[in-house]
Amino acid sequence: MSTSIDSSPTPPPRSGTATRTTPSRVVKRKGMLAHTGLIVGRWLRAQYRSPALIAFTLVQPAIWLLLFGQLFKGVVNLPGFSDSSYIAFLTPGIVMMTALMTSGWNGTTFIADMERGVMDRMLASPVRRGALMAGQLISNATTTILQTILVFAIGIAAGARYDGGVAGYLVTIGASVLVGTAFGSLSNAVALLTRQQEALIAIFQFVSLPLTFLSSIMMDPKLAPHWVEVVARYNPVDWAAVAARQALSADPDWASVGRHSSYLLAFTLLVGYLSTRAFRTYQRSV
Repeated sequence: MSTSIDSSPTPPPRSGTATRTTPSRVVKRKGMLAHTGLIVGRWLRAQYRSPALIAFTLVQPAIWLLLFGQLFKGVVNLPGFSDSSYIAFLTPGIVMMTALMTSGWNGTTFIADMERGVMDRMLASPVRRGALMAGQLISNATTTILQTILVFAIGIAAGARYDGGVAGYLVTIGASVLVGTAFGSLSNAVALLTRQQEALIAIFQFVSLPLTFLSSIMMDPKLAPHWVEVVARYNPVDWAAVAARQALSADPDWASVGRHSSYLLAFTLLVGYLSTRAFRTYQRSV
């Protein structure tokens, strides 16, 4: 009795049939999210176990706002100043200044981990490498958001008023998070390459002070020398301040908001890429 074998080709799947997701991709995605969450939790616990650090992080921007608000409040009387209230002009600038100054210290935590051997143990563990960077930056972003809310609360209590509504506040928070992420990534890159607290602090001071004073954080560039106004056009901190002030105004120029926000986003992505390259360089050296 002979047995016939059906050698006809297997019919292709019917159109509309769902394509199965590769299990390994799902596992990798879930693993990345889980590991990032663990790293975020680690940094948040480290921050909020130190009451002195919490007080300094939240009180410092309040001091800046009140100090500079009183020191330079007379500039509203100068011809050409773009706002009738200096505290309203200053508040978005202090938000960006706070994001810049706070994020600049990100790299010190990486250096501390290197010195204690924690970073090497992390690299030897199954933790996703991207989670080590992303977790710390997300933790920093939560601090930036809290600082932004506090600065606005103090500014409004001091008399600042904004007609931009919820959209204006959301744009300001988003811009401050981008500033924090960009310069937090830059701080991490410097830390991974230099591995020295002193070098990181020196480089951060060299970068942050010109970015602060060559921008519209505290002064309308129209009242500054022409070369300062030109430099401010290429300053990421100024992009954030301009986008925030436009969004908070009664008649926002959304084209300007979108343009400056796009510049800031592109800068953040570029610095983030450079930071990952620095991390890979560190990995190869250990």
